[in-house]
Amino acid sequence: MQTMAAFVKLGNYLRDFCENYHSTDGNPDDGLMQAIYSAEQHNGWFTRENILFSLQQWGDALTEENLTEWLSKYDIQPVAAPKTIGIVMAGNIPLVGFHDFICVLLSGNRVLAKLSSNDKILLPFLTKYLVEQEPALKDSITFVEGKMEDFDAVIATGSNNTSRYFEYYFGKKPNIIRKNRNSVAILTGNETKEELMALGEDIFRYYGLGCRNVSKIFVPKDYDFEPFFNAIFEFKDIINEHKYANNYDYNKAVYLMSEFKILDNGFLVLKEDESLSSPISALFYTYYEDESDLRKQLNVMEEEIQCVVSAKGDVPFGATQKPKLNDYADGVDTLEFLLQL
Repeated sequence: MQTMAAFVKLGNYLRDFCENYHSTDGNPDDGLMQAIYSAEQHNGWFTRENILFSLQQWGDALTEENLTEWLSKYDIQPVAAPKTIGIVMAGNIPLVGFHDFICVLLSGNRVLAKLSSNDKILLPFLTKYLVEQEPALKDSITFVEGKMEDFDAVIATGSNNTSRYFEYYFGKKPNIIRKNRNSVAILTGNETKEELMALGEDIFRYYGLGCRNVSKIFVPKDYDFEPFFNAIFEFKDIINEHKYANNYDYNKAVYLMSEFKILDNGFLVLKEDESLSSPISALFYTYYEDESDLRKQLNVMEEEIQCVVSAKGDVPFGATQKPKLNDYADGVDTLEFLLQL
């Protein structure tokens, strides 16, 4: 499949770029470096470190072995009459809509993408590279500003508020419409320091802006938070990022003025709260008495939860922002949806 071969070449390119970046003090002679710089200037949350992390994850995912294994589970046939699939992309973390983009092209259909204003630089650059590898893709990829028209189906990702707009506007077409989701972790008190350090990655990567970031932890009664705070201390430099620091100062002040009981280590505020969604720089926690009862509660809330992180049977600590190609957002098989159109 020529399209898959183009993505394999893109994976090689991204891996080589990231390797050369770290071996040449961050100055590889490549247009992607300028795209990273532009994206960094355009959106203050898109730091170079986080953009490079995203590119590395996609480079690691887009290997011939990974793509072959993923696609082998589907009956993908040549499409005589490709459909146009509208993709409304979120912009909370770098390249957050790239998986939908890949699915549409590998299904043999055409992409009609509406980029988020927060993330409008990286994907067009990667698209340019893909088209250079496989010129036939040029007619299969269109970026649109303003109103999206003339599509056969749609994949739209946004908030609970925007989903109502999406339902109204796209409801008559086959669709996948995604709402707010959050990720949680279940701690037992028996975690190793290494596991808790890895949990810090799940909390702080992308400043916690992704739906796969852990925004809430469940801890047993009488849980000792000291090992947790000791383990995540290596992330302390995040407070030097001014946008994060502004959120930290604001949220801490609000909690203190409201006389909420909080735990604070100078760069993260822990607050006991039933909500799954915590603001940037804060992490909510809730005590539980019986883990089996807790899991039953989480099952009831499954449409609000993206990932459950724990030491057993769930997403491993430190792995939330390293999804595999078959880790579909909201548990909806995007590729199967496209193949059934």
